[in-house]
Amino acid sequence: MELESLPRGANRTLPPDARRLRVVLSWRDDGDAEVDGSALLLTDARRVRSDADFVFYNQPTSADGAVSHSGRSRSATSVEERLSIDLDEVTADVGVIAVAASREDGTFGDLVDLRLVVLDATNDVLAVCDIADASTETAFVFAEIYRRGSDWKVRCVAQGWDTGLSGLAQDFGVTVDEDVEDVSPDLGAFDDGLAEGNPGVDELVEVVDDAESGAASTGQTVDDSETTTTPAATVVASVTVGSNAGEAPVTTVQIDAQGTQVTSGRAARSGVRTRKVAPSQPKPPALRLAGADTWQAARLFSVYGVGSAGEQEKRATSALLATMMAVRGFARGVVSHFGAPGGAVEAYLEVPFELAEARVYPDGVLRVARAGKTWTGLVEVKTGDGQLRRDQVENYLDVARVQGFDAVITISNDIPPAAGEHPVEVDKRKLRKVSLHHLSWAEVVHEAQMTLTHRGVADPLQAWILHELIRYLQHPRSGASGFDDMGAAWVTVREAVSAGTLRAGDRKVPAVAEAWIRLVRQLRLRLTAELGVTVAHVLPRKVATDPAARTAATTTRLVTSGELEATVRVPGAAGPVSVVADLRTSQIRSSVRVPAPQEGTPQRRVTWLLKQLKDAPDDVLVDVSFTGRSGSTCERLGDVRNAPGLLIPERDVVVAAFTLSRTSPMGTKRSGVKNAFIPSVTDGLEGFYAAVVQPLRAWVPPAPKLTDDPDEGSESTDVGDGGPTGTDVEEEEEALTH
Repeated sequence: MELESLPRGANRTLPPDARRLRVVLSWRDDGDAEVDGSALLLTDARRVRSDADFVFYNQPTSADGAVSHSGRSRSATSVEERLSIDLDEVTADVGVIAVAASREDGTFGDLVDLRLVVLDATNDVLAVCDIADASTETAFVFAEIYRRGSDWKVRCVAQGWDTGLSGLAQDFGVTVDEDVEDVSPDLGAFDDGLAEGNPGVDELVEVVDDAESGAASTGQTVDDSETTTTPAATVVASVTVGSNAGEAPVTTVQIDAQGTQVTSGRAARSGVRTRKVAPSQPKPPALRLAGADTWQAARLFSVYGVGSAGEQEKRATSALLATMMAVRGFARGVVSHFGAPGGAVEAYLEVPFELAEARVYPDGVLRVARAGKTWTGLVEVKTGDGQLRRDQVENYLDVARVQGFDAVITISNDIPPAAGEHPVEVDKRKLRKVSLHHLSWAEVVHEAQMTLTHRGVADPLQAWILHELIRYLQHPRSGASGFDDMGAAWVTVREAVSAGTLRAGDRKVPAVAEAWIRLVRQLRLRLTAELGVTVAHVLPRKVATDPAARTAATTTRLVTSGELEATVRVPGAAGPVSVVADLRTSQIRSSVRVPAPQEGTPQRRVTWLLKQLKDAPDDVLVDVSFTGRSGSTCERLGDVRNAPGLLIPERDVVVAAFTLSRTSPMGTKRSGVKNAFIPSVTDGLEGFYAAVVQPLRAWVPPAPKLTDDPDEGSESTDVGDGGPTGTDVEEEEEALTH
């Protein structure tokens, strides 16, 4: 039974054993609504102690490590901003943690199903706060988590500001400085220094480039307050970067004999920047000196010599963890899934731990240090068709609990149907002190592609390292190829559909349904990484949050129609894109529904569509629906180009929408590449998107026009029997092209 939402001003006491909290801010996904979660650590006087008590996208972890911004995710119907709170790490002088959010474009009144949920480490819901009356606010305090004696409580606040994030922060005592010029070091100056032979510059590149690239990749500014001075250190190099002849230096950095930065001469900065930083996006270096096309570039992570499954697993683990240490922005993106703080990541392989009478060896250990606190996660990895085992996962949970570690992370090719779900069911009592997380290899590759292609990596060397990791993980021999097997039940179920013998009671049908749901999630991840926007799976609300109901609905569709279907929404696309695998006809059908312009004659509405599809394949089907008419017309795009009137049955019809579809052959094999089902679905959907959906732009009505003559503005340009004529026709045609 769902927990009742707290009304404004009401509070609820948290259970005494709920020390690690996850706070989720969610709203209905409409494709482009952006909300940024934040938190403020306040004294009893309801003021921050310093600017470091403001946790948001440019400062993702509090100084004490108690509160961190864990990033954003999308479920089937909603978008979520996540915060992590460790109450045991909150210092005594903090009495209140205010959970807030802000919008750069739009107001909170524009959002639907706005909600805050507080969960414990086992994902049990502790408090819910629904916001139903937001209006013009651009910043909002959802709730407060506050002390009351020895207890912690949650209060629903639901109070907003129309001054944005900076206004909210200033009201709680944060100093905001948006006018500070960006004085990030010019990375080109480091290269110049190397060319001139400056001593110690090669040591400096690793330290500063790592910090700068991490900031660029995650949208953070570099926190200068963490730069320390070590009086006992012996300075062996002092390098000035970012200066031109005759100008004052922007940054002076000194390093010791171990290559550690010990001082920084950068001008002190007052206040935090709430403006988001646009990342740079350099590409990996290109090789131009090969003597022939047959010369193969040296690879950082080679697939040659991969033999046993154990060797495959070790190589993939080592490549991933080493890259996380080298590319801080990528590491930050990965560990944010686990609620880890935003510091530098250290990684270790096969560290032995004692458990009862035995010794266990997790594949890796991740450690992140920040503000005097060390976060630790044990990592268990599987590649190829290796499966995670419950006993193994529970053993690592026990080790983590005994050692006082924070999390256990599993990585495999298994893709859970939804974010936050784990492929292995464990004893929930083992999750009271330790959190359990899972990443598929598809998600790891997705995170790497997002970091490299869309967030940007400032250092070309780090960009090359990340590029090499992606190349390695995408090679079939790496064992990290993602979801590529529909399972043992696939062939039997497919043949039963073709024969017409499939029934609802067939025990193998749910396995195929679950495999399809996993495949759809992988398709979303691929499109998100390729397009740089978060692609969502569109589902009815009643099945979106219920895995069992989702599987049942997919099973019913498969049994009744022989089809597997999914709809995804791409922000900015002209409409949601559907893909249907028809097991009866062995065809993949992709489609998109595009609303027609709401003005102009039927002919001009068709022309508006054809202009946008000038390069689309001739075999695309164009189906036209009409207002007030039950039937539709459908023709091949190639035929419509030659005779647009084929789609217009009568002159006075009103074109309401166009449905564009295209079919492609369906692979029948359960796995593999040639004639396999999964590649045929992937290629069919991505090919349709590139050729048909990508060029389309939804129709936008033209802005109302001012006129000097009031009578002239009263003439209607709505389409009648003949439509507008003369100059009005030219203006209308111009408007319809937008």
